[in-house]
Amino acid sequence: MSARTFLYTDRCMLEHDPGPHHPDSPLRLARILDDLEREPVAGTELRKGRWATYDELSRAHPASYVELVTRLRGKHARFDADTITSPGTVDAAYAAAGAAIQAVTAVVSGEADNAFALVRPPGHHAEAARAMGFCFFNNVAVAVAHARAALGVERVLVLDWDFHHGNGTQHIFYDRRDVLVLNTHRWPFYPGSGALNEVGHGAGEGFSVNIPMPGGMGDADFALAFAELAVPIADAFKPDLVVVSAGFDTHRSDPLGDMRATEEGFAELTGIARGIAAAHCGGRLVLVLEGGYDLPGLSRSVRACTQTLVGSTPPGSRAPSPAGISAVRDAQSVARRYWKHLG
Repeated sequence: MSARTFLYTDRCMLEHDPGPHHPDSPLRLARILDDLEREPVAGTELRKGRWATYDELSRAHPASYVELVTRLRGKHARFDADTITSPGTVDAAYAAAGAAIQAVTAVVSGEADNAFALVRPPGHHAEAARAMGFCFFNNVAVAVAHARAALGVERVLVLDWDFHHGNGTQHIFYDRRDVLVLNTHRWPFYPGSGALNEVGHGAGEGFSVNIPMPGGMGDADFALAFAELAVPIADAFKPDLVVVSAGFDTHRSDPLGDMRATEEGFAELTGIARGIAAAHCGGRLVLVLEGGYDLPGLSRSVRACTQTLVGSTPPGSRAPSPAGISAVRDAQSVARRYWKHLG
């Protein structure tokens, strides 16, 4: 059965321009949108997003930090070597967070079956009060906080399959048990977080799950991690909403990574996430774009995931590698302390 899938974006996000040699080029989103407009995916509706409000951003970030970023509207500034504003950056960041909010709102309200927020700048590295890693506002955290505060959602599962660990999202919800954050990521690598023993704090202990992986991992390795950890943990957690930080820099063609994933593999991960959402929350699933810096691979991967959201059956992957099996078993040994039913 085909689903009704909304794609939220805003071309004002192309105005964020951190420089001619920066990996987060406006061409990333432009390529995705141009390809989808030239050849739409049947069953999708491309919609213009709205900007997040100051109050919505302040659910995930201190008001003082939101004000700090907002004051940079129309200005060039540098938070660190890689996190740079241009005159259009603040508006783009407000639009990115707003598109993620709209995607969650459409899915929770039942207007859409699922959704994909096609956004930049990305968000998962943004800490509560710190811009870093190309990120200014944490789009996923803002959308999750909105779902809980304004839409009556109780439990949210966040899955992050970006090459880099989603430090900001993990830390924002680190002491919470109503938001479970599961990461697969290259280890050791930037930003230096995401070790096996980072499991949450206080009431949130056990609700941060990390699956650090060595270089060279492919589709079957990531699929194993999701099947062996995300699925059974979700069965116990029983989320009301599933949100994915969908980064595509584990693609085998990505210039910043050393993984071997393909667009078919990302489609398979989307299928697993779709299965989790179908089993527990009426199919409520939202993808939010994070990284991915090879333009053809990025665009093909977004299309493959979108086709899976609509209802296409992704191909299955082949046998995982010994290193992938080992990484998953190590993560299971830690997670089993909190999720006793794991194999």
